[in-house]
Amino acid sequence: MIKRLPRWIEYGAFILAFSAGCINAIGLLGLSHQAISHLSGTATLIGSAFANADSASLSNYILILVSFLVGAALSGLLLSGRSVKSGRQYDSLLVIEGILLVLAMLLLNQGSFYGHYLASCACGIQNALATTYSGAIVRTTHVTGIFTDLGIMLGAKFRGEKLDQRKAILFVLIIMGFIAGGVLGSVLFRHFAFLALIAPVIICLLLALTYRIFIKNSPIPNSRPH
Repeated sequence: MIKRLPRWIEYGAFILAFSAGCINAIGLLGLSHQAISHLSGTATLIGSAFANADSASLSNYILILVSFLVGAALSGLLLSGRSVKSGRQYDSLLVIEGILLVLAMLLLNQGSFYGHYLASCACGIQNALATTYSGAIVRTTHVTGIFTDLGIMLGAKFRGEKLDQRKAILFVLIIMGFIAGGVLGSVLFRHFAFLALIAPVIICLLLALTYRIFIKNSPIPNSRPH
């Protein structure tokens, strides 16, 4: 599947992972030190809150999880299939993500936890968008699966199989992008608090504009997955 993806996927994946890393760092440094771009820790906290009969925390964690799901569902509604095709609503989804992050920034800056839900929804949109266009190869809002896939590839290489260099480079770029985004998010949060979310907002809007210009001048040929 990776060979069917256009060459610009590597750049897009790095930038999206960078944006998600920035969002997640801001969330972790924020009101309740809550991760935004991935749900494994949140799911664990749901179990802990349930065991401790902490109804307030339980409802908060569930809403974060549901918000991510709603965002992914929105991507699923506007996109279909698993191949990259021109005219798809990638730019529209990126604009929606940017709007949600602006609203999240305003709410979080006022001390409202509703900002976490909107930010989680935005990350759900992004992760589903990337997963849809890559056939589940690219996930940009967390790196657990990326590390797992990269480890499997390295193990197969040690066993004597040929390493898919393009896929390995893609995974490394996503990891580097997520970490670099975390660095930027931490630095910006130190100076601007939740207003730092303007950085991923700008990234989303620039990506949407770039994609719109790209497909207008050089339509992406239709492709069919295996």
